[in-house]
Amino acid sequence: MNLLALPAFADNYIWMIHNGAEALVVDPGDAAPVNDALRQNGLKLTAILVTHHHGDHIGGIRALQTGHIPVYGPRAEAIEGVTHALDDGDTVTWQGLHFNVVDVAGHTRGHVAYFAATGLGEPDPTPLAFVGDTLFSGGCGRVFEGTMPQMRLSLSRIVQWPPSTRLCAAHEYTLSNLRFAQVVEPDNAELRRYLALCEAKRAAGLPTLPTTLATELAINPFLRCTEVAVQSAALEHHAPDTLPDSVFAALRLWKNIF
Repeated sequence: MNLLALPAFADNYIWMIHNGAEALVVDPGDAAPVNDALRQNGLKLTAILVTHHHGDHIGGIRALQTGHIPVYGPRAEAIEGVTHALDDGDTVTWQGLHFNVVDVAGHTRGHVAYFAATGLGEPDPTPLAFVGDTLFSGGCGRVFEGTMPQMRLSLSRIVQWPPSTRLCAAHEYTLSNLRFAQVVEPDNAELRRYLALCEAKRAAGLPTLPTTLATELAINPFLRCTEVAVQSAALEHHAPDTLPDSVFAALRLWKNIF
């Protein structure tokens, strides 16, 4: 199995998995990059996964949905073209891969993630997850339709996965997120090292994603709300106390205007 990040729009990634013959894509906001990859690799599209209803994640579905391609998406959101409505705890199976559906609402009301505990199978069994706009490298999604506690709860579900889990987020927001993270936690040596690595990748025209959960636990302030330095920064930006929900909400509101 092969994992590809297909750039779309200004900073989106449409994720593709293929076995050399058939392909699955995640959040195809634009059909053109998908069709280009299918043509270049001699592939047939046989499944689409959708994390949430925003246009930059679903805009290409209609053009790609030829024949009887199954489209999987959250039941809690009205998404045109979805043929298989999913709930938390459901499983999607494709070409021997198994994706657990996880409710990670907050960015939108019904946002889901897809977690594959055995990754892409042999010889690449490292866990893999498509997290849409819930978690980014160094950051997290804006809270549009849910609540701050709901979003933090969703992130707490993600951190239960194995630290080795590869996190396939839907946007290349890494550098801007890390610059915010440095302001929150300026003495984090691992954060400095990771920023240098990501800057080198972007200078070479490479994606910074996927990241790993282990990396995010070390550098992402939204997953570090119990760290003293993160709490102190949040208190300086209107957090009423150091409870995790308060710290998270203060960080998210601060990031909105950063």
